[in-house]
Amino acid sequence: MNRRGLPRLIGGIGVGVVLAASAAEVGTARPARGEDRDEAITVGNRLRHYLLHVPPAFRQPAALILVLHAHGGDARQAARVSGMSAKADAEGFFVAYPNGSGWRDVNRSWNAGHCCGYAMNAQVDDVAFIRALIAHLVTTQPIDPGRVYAAGISNGAMMAHRLGCELSDRIAAIAPVAGTLGASACAPSQPVSVLMIHGTSDPYVPYAGGRGAATRDGRVDRSASDVASFWVAQNRCRSEPDIEERGRIRRARYAGGAEGAEVLLYVIRGGGHAWPGGARGWRFGAAPSPELAATEVMWDFFSRHRR
Repeated sequence: MNRRGLPRLIGGIGVGVVLAASAAEVGTARPARGEDRDEAITVGNRLRHYLLHVPPAFRQPAALILVLHAHGGDARQAARVSGMSAKADAEGFFVAYPNGSGWRDVNRSWNAGHCCGYAMNAQVDDVAFIRALIAHLVTTQPIDPGRVYAAGISNGAMMAHRLGCELSDRIAAIAPVAGTLGASACAPSQPVSVLMIHGTSDPYVPYAGGRGAATRDGRVDRSASDVASFWVAQNRCRSEPDIEERGRIRRARYAGGAEGAEVLLYVIRGGGHAWPGGARGWRFGAAPSPELAATEVMWDFFSRHRR
């Protein structure tokens, strides 16, 4: 098995697959907390809001991760579900949690092309919003324009896929959780590395594709494996992956892509619609799988790629 470039392995799976050790196991020292700032920019005729998390210390220029919330969520929910701010404080990178749009700013969503809600129906130009947000933050903060990344869950994951398609000149890698590519046309101008995480028992975005049992809009989603194969071909990665398994987690890594691009697909057998290792998305949402620490895995993945 080719492990060149992979993170250090624990029990056959990369660092971060299991949950982090408790404070008692690693000591009680904790990093200082960063600062959350509620900010906004005007894009077109819309005032767009976002939450910016600034770490307490960082080496300039620092990386930036955009974390996109699910349909009906918001910036603070994305921060709570992902736990990305704590990781930013420990590693010294910036996090932006943008807000989608909704009627009278309620039930926010992203226009991912085929989903979802108000943003799709109103044809909100969310790609323009994220492009403008990246440009604004790179200009106003000590951020490395070559280390900009996008992650998201559900509708936010679908939007992350779309950003990979349309903002590959600005985004080096994406990490969608529980969401597949729905854009009818996807032709990135540059290679973009992709890390996908998906549970096989997801009732909203089925791992095998089709209509989810819990969806209400009649949407038909592509399968996770089909979307991974698309990115493998797009990035000209090797067609045969390196496979690693531990418990319910199966990881397929397609390496050797153009300009060092790679595609990783983490499959959680029996996993639901949730951010693994994070917080529950909503009161009656699926419990996150404890076997995989998605935020840890993402940072390790993003750290290996730059534009």
